[in-house]
Amino acid sequence: MKLTILGGGGFRVPLVYGALLTDRGEGRVTEVVLHDLDAGRLSAVARVLAEQAAGVPDAPTVTATTDLDEALRGADFVFSAIRVGGLAGRADDERVALAEGVLGQETVGAGGIAYGLRTVPVAVDIARRVARLAPDAWVINFTNPAGLVTEAMSRHLGDRVIGICDSPVGLGRRIARVLGVNPREAWIDYVGLNHLGWVRGLRVAGRDELPRLLADPGLLGSFEEGKLFGVDWLQSLGAIPNEYLHYYYFNREAVRAYQQAEKTRGAFLRDQQAHFYEEVRNPGAGALAAWDRTRAEREATYMAENRETAGAGERDADDLSGGYEKVALALMRAIARDERTTLILNVRNRGTLAVLDAEAVIEVPCLVDANGAHPVAVDPLPDHATGLVCSVKAVEREVLAAAGSGSRATAVKAFALHPLVDSVNVARRLVEGYTEVHPGLAYLK
Repeated sequence: MKLTILGGGGFRVPLVYGALLTDRGEGRVTEVVLHDLDAGRLSAVARVLAEQAAGVPDAPTVTATTDLDEALRGADFVFSAIRVGGLAGRADDERVALAEGVLGQETVGAGGIAYGLRTVPVAVDIARRVARLAPDAWVINFTNPAGLVTEAMSRHLGDRVIGICDSPVGLGRRIARVLGVNPREAWIDYVGLNHLGWVRGLRVAGRDELPRLLADPGLLGSFEEGKLFGVDWLQSLGAIPNEYLHYYYFNREAVRAYQQAEKTRGAFLRDQQAHFYEEVRNPGAGALAAWDRTRAEREATYMAENRETAGAGERDADDLSGGYEKVALALMRAIARDERTTLILNVRNRGTLAVLDAEAVIEVPCLVDANGAHPVAVDPLPDHATGLVCSVKAVEREVLAAAGSGSRATAVKAFALHPLVDSVNVARRLVEGYTEVHPGLAYLK
């Protein structure tokens, strides 16, 4: 079975390959094709993968190419993890937004909109090529903003594109751990959009264990989200929000922390990864060891500004292992082998949330089998969450409209309507600032 990884020179590709190395049995991936526009990054990642595969019998073969059509042709699965504009673009997204006093995070607020406007045209082109060159392939999208990009691709691939994110998985795992239950035996009642969802229940053997957590301040304050949001706020919500909702619930504090930081997250990753790729160019360097060191630092500093604002301290060691590669592998196995499972995924709504139309991509538990991912019926969200979900989905639709039409006015509208951008004039200046620094936004007229 052939897996094509778009963004194959990306830093997290070894996580995916590492997961593939543990997979055995019929229907496993036997061929991996890495595609990237940067041949140097491709070469560096290929070196890491070669060291990972050393001594592993029947490891999937790895080839690398800068030719997109060649990479896609004949693929069974396509894993999309591209970053249009690179980490330098992410750093620019943050800088332009913070200069206007608004959030520049890569998936939330102004930064997420700018990233989406750059990425959607490229993602749509990829979707069209997949439909032409590998019509039977399943596309697993991790490209951020994941929900928005998945929805853009679904207009050309239908339900054969599925978005994944490790945030809900990590959240459910942490809740289960603090409650002393096996995450594999728990049903996680989670619903929302990508990076905008809430755990409303965690059922084990038919019993909802979440009320026990919410009623115990000691337990509730003992894990990442309890430290990040505070016990009182979680008890007020009656739910556990995705960590990215910290940018909404504590927006002023988050913006101030990013403005005062020595480096934004994007600038930190830009410099850190530049050092890694430079180091691995040295033939004598241990590529895998360098990657391991860099990844450990990356994970430990994740959302550091938010945790500092909340006084949450350092991340727990159990939260440093990532997880999206495990979701991707479980999803591929379920489809390729009809190994039925339940995963929280980004899929078309199909009436799951009545407040959104059928084509809107949402993040929700899905039953997965050989025919793809099927969203599970969920209870309605409370009014406060419904308002936020509808507002952000409306912004996503304006981003898609702007990307499709090239309308600068529509792009301004997308920024202006976002709940974390508080002024039409700020929205206009953001569009002006982003089009100045990003050649990829030259299509906005």
